[in-house]
Amino acid sequence: MTMRDIRDVLKNMGIHEDEIVSAAMQLYFPHPGVETREKAEAVFRQEMALALSDPNLALLIYAGVLLESEGERCNLPNLRPADYENDLTCLIADEVLGLAIAKYVGGYKGLFDYVRYDKAKPGILSRLGPFMDDVVAGLIGGVSANMYTRAALSEGSLH
Repeated sequence: MTMRDIRDVLKNMGIHEDEIVSAAMQLYFPHPGVETREKAEAVFRQEMALALSDPNLALLIYAGVLLESEGERCNLPNLRPADYENDLTCLIADEVLGLAIAKYVGGYKGLFDYVRYDKAKPGILSRLGPFMDDVVAGLIGGVSANMYTRAALSEGSLH
């Protein structure tokens, strides 16, 4: 039996890597080592490939996939279907999952970037469901933080 790849799972949900990169680049700002958008996109893609190769991260993302799927089928325990659909502020499990992904991938810097993306909801984030918008924002936040940190390190300009 062949191993499933989380990238294929996301693709089957209509979440393509190019859309993730596009959303990430909407909040891009020039930084040492990634002075241009083109360089930032290349480094982001490398960091995302590295992150998505981690089975622990794949399982965290998959947890969001399963929660989203069960929410769409009105099968989430202790949650009315309308509460899922409206992404109530009292529902924080989605935020906790996004925060966990961002911190796992990018540490505390990842958490700060997650918050930026979660609030702005650029690109694909604006059309995803209550769980997957936070999962993908967490991925982008963690990967983005690593992109900026490693790019600065490779330029020797991190103080």
